[in-house]
Amino acid sequence: MKKLPIGIQTFREIQEENYVYIDKTKYIHKLATEGKSYFLSRPRRFGKSLLLSTIEELFNGNEKLFEGLYIYDKWDWEETYPIIHLDFTKLNFNTPKNLEKSLNTFLTKLAKDNGINLTNNELYSFRFAEIIEELYKKTNKRVVVLIDEYDKPIIDNISEKEILNGNQKILRSFYNVLKGADQYIKFIFITGISKLGKIGDFAELENLRFSKFANMSLFSSLNSLDDITLNRNFACICGYTHQDLRNNFKDYLSILKGEESLTEEETIDKINHWYDGYSWDGENKVYNPFSTLKLFKENEFSNYWFETATPELLINVLKTSNDYKEVLNPITVKQSRFKTFDCDNIDPISIFFQTGYLTITEKMIINEIIHYKLEFPNFEVESSLLDHLIDLNISEERTIERKEKIISYIEQCDNENFQKEMRAFLARIPNRIHIEREHYYQSIFLAWLYALGFETEGEMPTNIGFTDMILKEEDFTVLAEFKFSKINPKTDLPVTSYEKMLIDAIKQIKTRKYYEKYPDKKIIAIAVAFAGKQLQTQIKRIEDSLSY
Repeated sequence: MKKLPIGIQTFREIQEENYVYIDKTKYIHKLATEGKSYFLSRPRRFGKSLLLSTIEELFNGNEKLFEGLYIYDKWDWEETYPIIHLDFTKLNFNTPKNLEKSLNTFLTKLAKDNGINLTNNELYSFRFAEIIEELYKKTNKRVVVLIDEYDKPIIDNISEKEILNGNQKILRSFYNVLKGADQYIKFIFITGISKLGKIGDFAELENLRFSKFANMSLFSSLNSLDDITLNRNFACICGYTHQDLRNNFKDYLSILKGEESLTEEETIDKINHWYDGYSWDGENKVYNPFSTLKLFKENEFSNYWFETATPELLINVLKTSNDYKEVLNPITVKQSRFKTFDCDNIDPISIFFQTGYLTITEKMIINEIIHYKLEFPNFEVESSLLDHLIDLNISEERTIERKEKIISYIEQCDNENFQKEMRAFLARIPNRIHIEREHYYQSIFLAWLYALGFETEGEMPTNIGFTDMILKEEDFTVLAEFKFSKINPKTDLPVTSYEKMLIDAIKQIKTRKYYEKYPDKKIIAIAVAFAGKQLQTQIKRIEDSLSY
């Protein structure tokens, strides 16, 4: 069984050390044979670095690494090219001075590794230009330039305007070298999270497909970059497709379905619900690769991506936004709404899309203008984000006494007091983060328990309702079902009555037999029925609920 490449971004290591590799060389072949200069935006932890590493090995002519892959018999392995591969995650850019120093260190090593004696020892832009030209002269081959996370020195300093502006000037000078060196360049591929818009007062780009860098000074002279971010031909260039999952993770799927006591199709449906749904064209969907790999390693469904892949920029937007409803509800926007990211006028929709917290679910033409419908891609993203928003907006005391009180209410099936506690918490949630969606209410309940200090272990929502193993105490286990109804505006009452929702929730626990996983525990069932900012609850021991 091949190993899981968690955190491994080097194509050579993956191939030589028997890790799972999802073949993306069909896309690389199309890029390399049909064009010259490209840009790709994808969220963090989505495989951009591995993609660049694969391209590097391809142009290095490392034929053996590509045996069995799509491109193997379609590439001229005798042709190799000099390569410049710059990864900004490895540089220090906390000040403009450090960024300049880091670039010079990178260029010095690059020149030394290629036997180039630089005549300019200070100006990084001149040194960069000299290296490109000298590489061409030494090899009589044009140069391949790969730049990973091009925007990191900007994005990571978004709240420090002086540093941001200084870094921007350095990068503009650095990137402008590429236009002057065009005659020496074979191929350019640049990746990042954002499609940066205005930073100050700079000239517009022209002729850039999809215009993602309109008004972007860093690339003001690179007017031939082909932005493939929303190009349907490359919608699956990063991430795992459904077929990738079935073909490359068969053994891991078999283990997981055993752990979950599900069929293979049920297991895949559950993976779809948690980690699938990312789309950059509204048609083709991919799984989050990091979360999928972590799932197969841990054999447990959990929110893996938020903690490791959420940029500080998004956190700052969440902290300062006055109203989240536009982001939390499905929204239809013009393509231009999220073409670029303007550092001086941050648009939450643009940020949420570019960082992977919203995805395209439908592409449409309205009045001859391209529009996209944006929504959360999956349960992991929605639940993680809602939990974080609640944590930002609610300061709940975490006392042992309060926790013990809740445990007592549950164990004694004291529904009246439990319901009072839950209603009090719901009432304190600001309207700006209140949305009438089922996932929202589940997250509310889990966040409340977490705020009280409980360790919660979530199960996936089903097409009937939510099932969550809320907590496991020494003497009992709690299973909960959540039901939601919209409010009838004429009567101000739930469309579905609280009584019916509670009965259905308890019956679901019975009919689906979730309790059978815990034969040696006392099982307590909790039904929670939400409507607007109101709720009713029901607590029953499982032996009582079976006759409900």
